[in-house]
Amino acid sequence: MEKRKIDIFDTTLRDGEQGPGCLLTLQSKLEIAERLELMGVDIIEVGFPISSPADFKAVSAVSKLIKNAKICALARAREIDIDAAAEALKGAKFPRIQLGIGSSDIHIRNKFNSTREKILDIAFNMVRYAANKVDEVQFFAEDAGRSDNVFLAKMVQTVVEAGAKIVNLPDTNGFCTPFEYYEKVKFVMDNVPNIDKVKISVHCHDDLGMATANTIAGLLAGAHQAEGTINGVGERAGNAALEEIIMTLMVKDLPFFTIVNPIYISGLSKIVETAMSNYVQANKAVVGRNAFAHSSGIHQDGVLKDRSNYEIIDPKLIGGDLPDLILTARSGRAALKNRMAALNIPYVENEFEQYYEQFLRLADTKSVVTGEDLTAIFEISKN
Repeated sequence: MEKRKIDIFDTTLRDGEQGPGCLLTLQSKLEIAERLELMGVDIIEVGFPISSPADFKAVSAVSKLIKNAKICALARAREIDIDAAAEALKGAKFPRIQLGIGSSDIHIRNKFNSTREKILDIAFNMVRYAANKVDEVQFFAEDAGRSDNVFLAKMVQTVVEAGAKIVNLPDTNGFCTPFEYYEKVKFVMDNVPNIDKVKISVHCHDDLGMATANTIAGLLAGAHQAEGTINGVGERAGNAALEEIIMTLMVKDLPFFTIVNPIYISGLSKIVETAMSNYVQANKAVVGRNAFAHSSGIHQDGVLKDRSNYEIIDPKLIGGDLPDLILTARSGRAALKNRMAALNIPYVENEFEQYYEQFLRLADTKSVVTGEDLTAIFEISKN
């Protein structure tokens, strides 16, 4: 089976920064953009130029810095927004403007106080306007997750006729299940006559905790581009975590692939975490501090025999280190012996059970038993 390449679209610097308290300095944006390019991300969305002078400056600065990845700027479906985005992107080698408007009846009625017909007219005219500014226009059908599929297909057909080369079908409010999102993307793929002239992109939010699953479902339905943020940062509950998407594409035998080099994931995650002061939860997939940690005796014994027993990702693949086995009251003899050997603590085999009992007594009083604790126990037992 021939696999198709998936374009990886990072929006950490734009949508990720919309998370409360996640404001980035210009220097941080430049550093993160450099790392994203080094990692091989296809598109970097930097900001929303019309929104503030700082965002305009950031898009302009990153555009001049990055030479391999495409640089994207966000705009509403308004000429003034598109003009600002085009101006900020002047230094980009591969510029892209992403503009959009609501596609759900909820947004059309409650946000725009408009009709479907008027929204389609605006979408067509603004995409055509943007297509005269840059070679590559991406359109986003906001709140596609709650839109009527027939109308959504009509919107996609309309903006492709106007000159859009990529159409984003965002689950803006994290509303869909993977099954619903798959059917939505598949409906668009099967019911837009000019679908062969456009790439479909998936952009999912995590309000119900299904952003990564929805992204993969959208790709399985035929989408060509996956959007996300490092550490899953972003508005409300955040975006699909880019590291989860990338590793899923690499670990699973799926009909598509990415050229991103995952070796930079761990380091980039820490840079984003520090720059945004938005700390990664310990059990976060792929990049959490407990993602490769084991405290259960059964798991520790299995990992000591072969790490693949309980790990589907080699930490070294993402630039991480092999963590020490965490010694707790649930740890078994194999883990204790392994740590004693690492600490050069000698023992007589027929006395080990006595030592293990001492360890368990201590472990019942502490959440984690450290190397210093073991050394102290050993000194006491010698005396």
